[in-house]
Amino acid sequence: MVGLGPRKQRSRRGSMTDVPDDLLDQIKKLEKLFTVDQAKLKEVTNHFVKELEKGLSVEGGVIPMNVTWVMGFPDGNETGTFLALDMGGTNLRVCEIILPEEKGEFDIIQSKYRMPEDLKSGTSEELWEYIADCIQQFIEAHHEAESLDTIPLGFTFSFPATQDYIDHGVLQRWTKGFDIDGVEGKDVVPLFEAALTKRGLPIKLTALINDTTGTLIASAYTDNAMKIGCIFGTGCNAAYMENCGSIPKIAHMNLPPDMPIAINCEYGAFDSEHVVLPRTSYDIVIDRDSPRPNQQAFEKMIAGLYLGELFRLVLLDIHEKGEIKIFEGQDVSKLQKPYTLDSSFLSLIEEDPFENLSETHDLILNRLGLKTNKPELELCRRLAELIGTRAARLSACGVAAICKKKNIESCHVGADGSVFNKYPHFKARGAQALREILDWKKGQKDLVDIRAAEDGSGVGAALIAALTIKRIQEGNMAGIKNK
Repeated sequence: MVGLGPRKQRSRRGSMTDVPDDLLDQIKKLEKLFTVDQAKLKEVTNHFVKELEKGLSVEGGVIPMNVTWVMGFPDGNETGTFLALDMGGTNLRVCEIILPEEKGEFDIIQSKYRMPEDLKSGTSEELWEYIADCIQQFIEAHHEAESLDTIPLGFTFSFPATQDYIDHGVLQRWTKGFDIDGVEGKDVVPLFEAALTKRGLPIKLTALINDTTGTLIASAYTDNAMKIGCIFGTGCNAAYMENCGSIPKIAHMNLPPDMPIAINCEYGAFDSEHVVLPRTSYDIVIDRDSPRPNQQAFEKMIAGLYLGELFRLVLLDIHEKGEIKIFEGQDVSKLQKPYTLDSSFLSLIEEDPFENLSETHDLILNRLGLKTNKPELELCRRLAELIGTRAARLSACGVAAICKKKNIESCHVGADGSVFNKYPHFKARGAQALREILDWKKGQKDLVDIRAAEDGSGVGAALIAALTIKRIQEGNMAGIKNK
């Protein structure tokens, strides 16, 4: 056997030999349903570009394209001590970030505090009092008996908010399980500042930011090739730097046309009119049964929250139709429960290294109480691959659309979020889709390279506070309320 080279690894597809013809036909139907080809990727991207532009217009569009009042990237020479507050769904994180003289460096001290469940449906005052208490504990732990000058604070408030100024934000609606009366439609900054003042804390809120904008700025601080920040997690979003002259909805402010300003796209809302995305009957069910139908259409096809639900709906549909026998004679009550699976379930299936898919067998048994044979396991494996691949390929359309809109031929993209960081092959599949959309030559390296981002909600918030102070000193007061 000389000269034949190393034995080729047996591919996963090769194990389909055990699968009966009717199940193979079903798998082929699913492949047809969930595969997004190059032509469709390009069609989605071209429509995406138009929708980004519409969001910047006076009339607006489905994609909000929120102006953040973050003007320009850091140059690496920012210095000082800053606080960052990161308010998420489960934890509250308080950070002290020191930007030293060394370019692009930072030191960070941080503490996490659990966000109590009862607080999420309590009163507005209880919420802000608790947050101020956590900040006070942090200051006392790290600066005991010190006399402090006023410390600027960047607040990562990862809820939909409209901002006429960088240091204010009107909550549009609560998400992440919060439902506190009397906050929606109000500026959250005075409520927060009142709780700080009550405790005599030497803190000034300098910037209220979104985590995606923070991701963009933090990543650009350590890598000047970064031009876009993205989140691929429970939801999806992107931020990038636009020229003021390309934003008709702020033309009345007469800002210099070439002045850069960060846009928080909130592009999970893309194609909520259902013009171009290749929705299946399962996607339509997810949208119809969601708390907000006909909203966040793009997010519902690519974000972690929905991938497991898509998988569940497909399996349940095949079982209930009965044309192909799966889970025969078994109790499928756990499979009938909506949102019982998330993207981590699909991740584990795709990561199963064994030819007999024994880990997948155990996972389905433990989570759904279902015993599976080898052909059923092969169906589950292929379905997970198809859903994960479609999500990654469609996610590339948003990045490609920003590149096309801004005529960016080559850049780095800072990405964060559980799907990007933990879902197997997500990065490679997205990179392949970018290659197809942007027509890179065979063998050419990735011109748009999606990489792991820096800490957007901590370091990013501190940097945006630093940039805001810098431009106050330079006399650029656009979008700053409290000088």
